[in-house]
Amino acid sequence: MESKIISVEQMRKSDAYTIEHFVPSKELMQRAAMGVYDSYKDWADKKIAIACGGGNNGGDGYALAGILAKKGIIAAVFRVSDKMSEDGKYYCDIAGELGVKIVPFTEDTQFNGYDVIVDCILGTGFVGDVRGNARNAIEAINRSGAYVISVDINSGMNGDTGEASLAVSSDLTVSIGYLKTGLVTDAASKYIKKLVNVDIGIVLAGES
Repeated sequence: MESKIISVEQMRKSDAYTIEHFVPSKELMQRAAMGVYDSYKDWADKKIAIACGGGNNGGDGYALAGILAKKGIIAAVFRVSDKMSEDGKYYCDIAGELGVKIVPFTEDTQFNGYDVIVDCILGTGFVGDVRGNARNAIEAINRSGAYVISVDINSGMNGDTGEASLAVSSDLTVSIGYLKTGLVTDAASKYIKKLVNVDIGIVLAGES
C-alpha cells in the first residue's frame, strides 16, 4: 500500500496522538529503528558508524545500535549533540550495556574507513541553516565515500519543502511513519538516491 504524504505538522500531531492513545513512545522508537534495520540487507561484515543528534531522530540511532549489537554487529556511535531526549537516553543506555562504544563527535572527527554511515542528526522539524557540530558532521558524512542511510529525513533538509542550504546526501533514506511532503520534491531528489517508507503504526490524527 502506498504511503500517504503528509506535512511535518500533521506528522507531529499524529505522532503525539498515537503516543497518547495507542503506542508508547519508546515502542515507536524501537519500531522505527527496526524499520531502518529491515530496510537495508547488508549490515553484516561492514564497518558501521551512526551519527546521533540530540532529539528523537538521534534516539532512533541509539535504538538501531542496540538492535545491531544484539545481532552481533557493533557499530561506532558518535554523539553530535550534548543533548539527548528521554527516549534517546533510554536506548543509548541499552546500547552501552550491549557493548556499543558511544563517543562525542568533534570537528576533527572523520568517517574515513567506514562502509556504512547512518545519519540520525536532525529530524523533520529542522528548518533554517545548519550550524555548529551538526554542520561539521554533515560535511564529514558527505565526504566520507561511505554508503549513507538517512533516518526519516536527510539531516539539514526542510521536511515540508525538501530544500536545504546543506544536507546529507544519502544512498537510502528511510522515512518513518508517513512520507513527508519535502521528501518527494524535486529539491529533495538531488540528495536522495533511494527513498522508502516504513509503517510503525502511527495513527493519523483525526482519522482513527
